[in-house]
Amino acid sequence: MSLFGDGLDAAVHKAFTRPVPKSASAQMRYLVKQLKGTKAVAQMLRISQRTVERYVKEQIKKPRPDLAARLEGEVKKRWQPQIRAKARQKAATIGGIVIDTRARIGYTAPIGTTDEDRLRHLTVALPPRYAARLFDAQETGATDQRLQQIAAEALKEVYFQDSGRRAGSLEEVRFADIEHLEFDL
Repeated sequence: MSLFGDGLDAAVHKAFTRPVPKSASAQMRYLVKQLKGTKAVAQMLRISQRTVERYVKEQIKKPRPDLAARLEGEVKKRWQPQIRAKARQKAATIGGIVIDTRARIGYTAPIGTTDEDRLRHLTVALPPRYAARLFDAQETGATDQRLQQIAAEALKEVYFQDSGRRAGSLEEVRFADIEHLEFDL
């Protein structure tokens, strides 16, 4: 499970204009249409082609929990790609992204400052350049740790340094023990 990657995906999914298909047969029909055949869907979901056909004809209605999760994930990955692209583009150029987190956050600073990690609940609007960096890193397959580093850099600049107006000697922000994380466009 990728906490940051899933959070970014959930933020983009809020931009959908139509709901994602709910039933297994509707999801299967959508995938068959997208991948242009039952064979490709069967290979992707690691089930038989005949099983895919039975879902499409509604002969099977309730998938196993593991198959239901894979099916839902694949449908969400492909659902409304143009809407998803527009939402990412808008966040990366105009709107930015809001991060809401409850985590243990501390920083490295000169001696004499109170830099000890402590539990903080922050809701911070990040500028578009950080939204662009997060989405670009996610698309290139960056690890959750890399996405966490980008978010920490953003919090350092926007929250701790107030865009260069204070804490100029701050070196690094530590972002750990995440209890809650949510993004919003």
